[in-house]
Amino acid sequence: MLAGLPLDDHVEPGVIRKDSVGVGNYRGAPAEDCEHLLDRLVGWLNSPTFEHDDPELRFAVVVAKAVYAHLYLAWIHPFGDGNGRTARLVELAILADCGMVPMPAAHLLSNHYNLTRDQYYRELARASTGGGDTLAFLVYAITGFIDGVREAIDMVRHQQVQVAWVNFVHEQFSKEANTKATDRQRSLVLAMPMPGTVVRSDLAGLTPKLAQLYASAGPRTLSRDLNHLVNMGLLRRRGGRGYEACSDAVLAFLPPIADSSDEASASAGGPADIAASASAGS
Repeated sequence: MLAGLPLDDHVEPGVIRKDSVGVGNYRGAPAEDCEHLLDRLVGWLNSPTFEHDDPELRFAVVVAKAVYAHLYLAWIHPFGDGNGRTARLVELAILADCGMVPMPAAHLLSNHYNLTRDQYYRELARASTGGGDTLAFLVYAITGFIDGVREAIDMVRHQQVQVAWVNFVHEQFSKEANTKATDRQRSLVLAMPMPGTVVRSDLAGLTPKLAQLYASAGPRTLSRDLNHLVNMGLLRRRGGRGYEACSDAVLAFLPPIADSSDEASASAGGPADIAASASAGS
């Protein structure tokens, strides 16, 4: 992990430390105990404790295994430096290797810890002084994982809408003659934010290309273009002077998503329920 990096004299990459180390007020395990604790940790992680026949619980237990590997490596702090990076890498490896977590999702826990760094250290400290109660840290980690998955799904969904919208716009214009007017109108509708409303006075300046096109056109050109795009069903008027793209027209072309009804959500449980199940299973 640390090979080739500038390090303090007492740090040997890949070698269990011989000195006392810590982060903030937390002190790692005594140096003479680190090797034994690592052996115990590896044995525990590879034991049937983290196996389950139920596919849904198997996933929850794998996530718990990854989080516990991170937590206990952070507690033991077996190396002179790079313990946090090692803990995150082992966590990532467990998620990526389980066959149930796509690689983009396997990175979400590390990203969550980075985005909530202060809370991360608070949860670590709370777990280390909680007499062995790790549920709060597990809930914190799983909550971040679930939020990250939801954000990733929203981002992918938005990109799907954008791609479908661009294809839809080009298809609509393919039915018309290719002229300077259609090129200008197509550029205008593709420059519209999704979602969002733009007042008429700002439309011509959405992009440098649009500004150049309308600067060399007549004063009534923008009005004619807007009326044509509204008639094509690509733009709609909003309020007195606003316009928005009719991007909702492409939603029917997108792949379906699961219906997260209240009943389904209740049966699935929240992060605390998932963490409790995983903690009980492990």
